[in-house]
Amino acid sequence: MNEIERFYATMEYNPRDRAMFWAWGAWPETLERWKKERPDFDKIDLNGKADIRQSFNHWFFPDPPFERKIIEETNRHILYINHEGILMRERKDNPYSSMPQFVRFPVETRQDFRKFWKERMVPDLEKRICPDWKNFLKEARLKPFPFIIISDRWGGFFGPLRNLVGIEKLCMLFYDDTVFLEEMMDANADFIISMMSQILDVISIDGFGFWEDMAHKSGPLISPEMVRRFMFPRYRRVVDFLNNRGVKFIGLDSDGYIDSLIPVWLDAGLNFLYPFEVQAGMDVIKVREKYGKNLRIWGGVDKRSIANGRKAIDEEIKRITPLIEEGGYIPHTDHSIPPDVSLDNYLYYLEKMFETCEKIIH
Repeated sequence: MNEIERFYATMEYNPRDRAMFWAWGAWPETLERWKKERPDFDKIDLNGKADIRQSFNHWFFPDPPFERKIIEETNRHILYINHEGILMRERKDNPYSSMPQFVRFPVETRQDFRKFWKERMVPDLEKRICPDWKNFLKEARLKPFPFIIISDRWGGFFGPLRNLVGIEKLCMLFYDDTVFLEEMMDANADFIISMMSQILDVISIDGFGFWEDMAHKSGPLISPEMVRRFMFPRYRRVVDFLNNRGVKFIGLDSDGYIDSLIPVWLDAGLNFLYPFEVQAGMDVIKVREKYGKNLRIWGGVDKRSIANGRKAIDEEIKRITPLIEEGGYIPHTDHSIPPDVSLDNYLYYLEKMFETCEKIIH
């Protein structure tokens, strides 16, 4: 089997030559640590024997991006406008793996939103992918790897709006100005469908993912009832469009404790979720027991176990092995590898994960 065949066999609970897993990647600070630990770092394959996928996740960003503009700088922090138009304060020592302070967002009024959308959310694939985007897509589709489009940060109905107006204001809009809220949601549904219509005119794809990141360790940032009332119709519209164009696997990325949202997403036609953040209480074994095989699961490997050494890694892989055996599950870490993970531990994790998947043949 190649990776595409193995992907479909896994997602459809069919016989496969072995189980599969994906590498998730590491924070830049982690890579800096690993470079110091191993003089031969540049020669090491950080994917190990993990399966390969083609994951395209930047085509949905605002384009043109905002010009990066530094507003203030101290010895410890930098205040600047990022490529999404957000004014943010970041630590200089760990800018990627620390949480920035969001000071101001690009949209404060309905007029701001309409201007932003008109100028920066045009579904022009020559600019968003490349001038020769049709041939680019065709050549990528010929490769023997799953072709998955993840609409990272700008494909959804909470996460992208959060980037526009900020979390606090967005949560208030669900009560104070639902007309404005729904205008933004509908605009993004239109944008996704326009983007995907052009792509699907040229090639088929193996999966599509929304992006939300709408929960913390205690639960979602808005109630499941609000998700069902406002977001569900927009999910349903996009999902129906994609299904009618032959896209079988449609899912969603959200960190945090998302259990109460899973029924809404399943009802909306989504059939995979990730990354199942363990430290937020998401246990992929319990999720499968509760929601059954209609929900395919990606992720759920506790990244903290990799920092704790070989015994902890062995125990974590043993914990998820029953789900690997059952199918409908592609293991990977529940987020990017943090800087407390040594390179030796990470390489051991990759090797042990492959050994486990290689033994599982159905």
